[in-house]
Amino acid sequence: MSNAIARSTARALGPVDIALRVGIVGLTLATAYIHATLGGLLFTLNATGYVVAAIALVIPLALAVRFRWVVRLGLIGYAATTIIGWAIQGPYFTTAYIAKAIEVTLIILIAIDFARMDGNPVKVIKSELAELSARFGRRSATGSAGA
Repeated sequence: MSNAIARSTARALGPVDIALRVGIVGLTLATAYIHATLGGLLFTLNATGYVVAAIALVIPLALAVRFRWVVRLGLIGYAATTIIGWAIQGPYFTTAYIAKAIEVTLIILIAIDFARMDGNPVKVIKSELAELSARFGRRSATGSAGA
């Protein structure tokens, strides 16, 4: 297991970590609620995605805990994509601006949580890729040439 992942799964959450997690889940559910009230398939699917991400951030399953860093990066990307989609097509009304403010705050809190729990995202991804490479390894060309 990589060092960054081992640290995030091995240490207990402190008061600041819990406050961050509660804030992130609260903001995620708030933007999900806003999108759910707007009607239409796209908004409903967006709300569902946010609810699933909120659950993935707190569910105590070993797999979810092990890959919590992926959930964090995924939620940052999801919120950013929602903001970009809104910027491209609107609608530009007051509730939308509130939702975007929530999503920007969400991105900031997740980035802080990621840094506290996992460290540098580039190092985490490189470490995970190295671990995958070591686990599955590249097959040598000489080993398969005789087949």
